Amino acid sequence: MAPPASPRITVIGTGYLGATHAAAMADLGFEVLGVDVLPEKAEMLARGEVPMYEPGLEELLRRHVAGFEGASGRLRFTTSYEEAAEFGDVHFVCVNTPQRHGEYAADMSYVEAAVESLAPLLRRPALVVGKSTVPVGSAERLAARLAELSPAAEGEVELAWNPEFLREGFAVKDTLHPDRIVVGVRSERAEALLRVVYAQPIAEGSPFVVTDFPTAELVKVAANSFLATKISFINAMAEVCEAAGGDVAKLAEAIGHDDRIGRKFLRAGIGFGGGCLPKDLRAFMARAGELGADQALTFLREIDSINMRRRSHMVELTREAVGGALLGKRVAVLGATFKPDSDDVRDSPALNVAGQLHLQGAQVTVYDPKGMENARRIFPTLGYGNSALEAVRSADVVLHLTEWREFRELDPAVLGDAVAVRRILDGRNTLDAELWRKAGWAFRALGRPTA
Repeated sequence: MAPPASPRITVIGTGYLGATHAAAMADLGFEVLGVDVLPEKAEMLARGEVPMYEPGLEELLRRHVAGFEGASGRLRFTTSYEEAAEFGDVHFVCVNTPQRHGEYAADMSYVEAAVESLAPLLRRPALVVGKSTVPVGSAERLAARLAELSPAAEGEVELAWNPEFLREGFAVKDTLHPDRIVVGVRSERAEALLRVVYAQPIAEGSPFVVTDFPTAELVKVAANSFLATKISFINAMAEVCEAAGGDVAKLAEAIGHDDRIGRKFLRAGIGFGGGCLPKDLRAFMARAGELGADQALTFLREIDSINMRRRSHMVELTREAVGGALLGKRVAVLGATFKPDSDDVRDSPALNVAGQLHLQGAQVTVYDPKGMENARRIFPTLGYGNSALEAVRSADVVLHLTEWREFRELDPAVLGDAVAVRRILDGRNTLDAELWRKAGWAFRALGRPTA
C-alpha cells in the first residue's frame, strides 16, 4: 500500500517537544492536529501562546494557527483522541518520560496512556511514531499492544520509533533542519511514510538513518551519555587543575585541537542539568541492569557523581570566599535556568547551588532573564531581584551560574558600586577575568588559577 502523498499528522502531547514538533510539521506544509489531555494547554496553544520560553517557537506557532494575519491555518489543537484518530495518518507520540519517584528508571505511564487511548480508535491505516525517550525494549512491547487494541485490519496500524534530538534554545532549528533523522521501522511502508514526512529536511541534506526498534531507542540515550561523559571529563580535569595549579581552559583548548576529541562541550563549570541528560543517564543505567548489562554502564555512575559533585564544590568555594561561614552572608546568584535561552529550571545546577546556600544560612538573591517565575515555584523562600544590579546589591559574593549573554555583557564597574565586596565566582568559565580584575574584583573561575 503506497503512503499518502501528503499525510495528515497528529502530535500527542504538546509540551516542549510536542508543541515544537507540531508547529514545525505545519511549517513543512502538513495539516497538523495537536492533542493534549489538559484543556488549558490546548487552549493556550490555540491562542498562539506557548507554555515555555523557546526562541522562535511562538512566532512559528502563530504562522500556522488560525486567527493570526497571514497564518496558514494548518495547525489546530484538541483534547479529543477520537478526533485525532479520525484525522491523522501519522500519529507522533511526544509525551514526557520523567524519572520515577525514588528510582532511576523512567516513568512510562504517559506513553502507555497515549497508546491505550489512541489504539482502540484506529480503524484505518495509520502509523504511530514514538518520539519520547524510552527504555530500550519499549517499542517492541508497545507495537504488540497497538496491534492487539486496534480494530483496523491486520497490519494496517503499525509502530515506528523516531527519537528526538532537540537542544533547548535551538529546538525550532533542530526540528526544521535536523543534523540527523533516525527511524526504527519494521516495514517498507513505514519507512516510505516517514520519508514523505521528512522529505524537505532530507532534500536539504539531513542524513536519514533507518534502524530496528532497539537501535532507534538506544540512539538518544547513547548520545546523551556520550555528551555527559565529555562534560564530566573536563570537570574532573578542572578538579585536578585546581589541585595542581593548572588552567583547565588552556588544557581544554589544547586537547580540543585534536580532531578525535573536538572542542565542543569542553568548558568546565558546575555541570549539566535539565529535564533530559540527568534522567536519561539514570534510566539508561536502570534499563541496562534489567537486561543484565549493568557492568557495561558502571562508568555512568561516576559521570553522574562528578556532575553532582560540582554543585557541592561551588557551595564550598562560596563558603571559602566569604571567610568560612555562610550564616548571614549575602550571596547574589546570576542564573536560575540549567542553560541559557530557556526558562527550564528542572534539575538546574544554578538553582540547586542557590538552594544549598540558602539552607546553610546565606541570604541568597537570584536573578535570571527568563527563569524567575519557574524558579519561584520551586524555591519560593529564596530572594529574587528584577535585574542583575538589584540582585547583587550589598552582596558579599556574586556567583555566575548560568551563561546568559546578558551576564557576559555586564559592566563590572557598575556592579562594583552596588556590592558590599567586589568578589565573584565564575561557575561557567565564560566571563572575562581580566576585565573584572581591572575593575577591582577578586575573580575566581572553576579549574583556573586565582591570579
